[in-house]
Amino acid sequence: MSGRTLPLALYRLVSHAAMPVISILFRLRLGRGKEEPTRLRERFGEPGHPRPAGRLIWVHAASVGETMSILPLVPGLAAHGTVLLTTGTVTSARLAASRLPQGAIHQYLPVDLPRPVTRFFDHWQPDLALFCESEIWPNLLMEAHRRGVPVGIINGRMSDRSFRRWSRLPSLSRPLLAPLAFLTAQSDADAQRFRALGAPASSPGNLKYDVPPLPVDETAMAALAQAIGQRPVLLAASTHPGEEEQIIALAKRLRQNEPDLLTIIAPRHPQRGESLAALLARGGDVVSRRSLGEQPATDHAFFLADTLGEMGLLFSLATLAVMGGSLVEHGGHNPIEPIKLGCPVISGPHVANFRDIYADLGLARGVVIADDLEKLERHALALLADSAARQQLATRARAAIARHEGALQRTLDALRPWLQAEKP
Repeated sequence: MSGRTLPLALYRLVSHAAMPVISILFRLRLGRGKEEPTRLRERFGEPGHPRPAGRLIWVHAASVGETMSILPLVPGLAAHGTVLLTTGTVTSARLAASRLPQGAIHQYLPVDLPRPVTRFFDHWQPDLALFCESEIWPNLLMEAHRRGVPVGIINGRMSDRSFRRWSRLPSLSRPLLAPLAFLTAQSDADAQRFRALGAPASSPGNLKYDVPPLPVDETAMAALAQAIGQRPVLLAASTHPGEEEQIIALAKRLRQNEPDLLTIIAPRHPQRGESLAALLARGGDVVSRRSLGEQPATDHAFFLADTLGEMGLLFSLATLAVMGGSLVEHGGHNPIEPIKLGCPVISGPHVANFRDIYADLGLARGVVIADDLEKLERHALALLADSAARQQLATRARAAIARHEGALQRTLDALRPWLQAEKP
């Protein structure tokens, strides 16, 4: 066995042995609500649907953010065959169920172990496989390469940290990435990192710029707007553990100058709603909860938006949005979504997952990034008090985003030879 193939063989051997442990982990995930009981078998490669006849284009997107960026691409792919979308989280599965066009199929990604991967390929027999952003699963990629399935990475993203890690393992990274049919990266910098690892990378642009504005239920928005009235609204969007405590502290300090302020907390994972309500109660705050069908009461300082699919509604009503994932070392969330709905954005410092987008917005003075809670308070207070400054921030941000649109068509053009290719 050559040194080039030894790490992959070891990975496969270890993943064979890991099956009992993985089974236990998935049972634990099931108990925490992170898996669907009726669909757990999909995680082990057992299909939930029959394979349709004809060409099948398999697209994998890890979670909600990746799914949002890939959904506008699906109609163009569907013109060349049935689209099978796999994701790895319950929230992304619900998103797919509500947004996928008719005829497309959603399944959970099989765990990257040899037997589940083999079952998945035996059943679905994809004609083309597309992995989104930074999803690199060795067993899945090896099996696709072994079966002669053309594989590409679309909207590829390679962080500095990931690049350093993969660079230390060239005998693992090159056999996985060099056989790729193509790789379309989000930026020139991402493309350069992938090429250094052996991938055939180009950079048609970031699909996230071309995502359409989030949908808004006009009836629900009218009812929520009536309940809010003239109160200023600070939206903490897609928050993670460790951030809500900071948001609560920030809101209490802001209310010293803005006593009518309503702070809406929209956790990234709505199933955390119960624990967040308890957190607020421990601090002496009474909270209205969206998941219970409640509206924000006039004497409540906080509103817990623990539901799915309503971020468009919340961004449309917010005076100012603080993007979650940026106050802790999570890497941030996509600021394009609020910007396309005219909502001004402020952020904490941890935005590595969207570094290029935030860099462009920063150059255009279309976003405010605060290094700590004290600076976040200062910027939020200034913007809440100045409607003209908020409007200028939002306008500059929208113009910066518009300059980068067009990646969707460029990506489809790059995929066209593979979409039109006949199966050998």
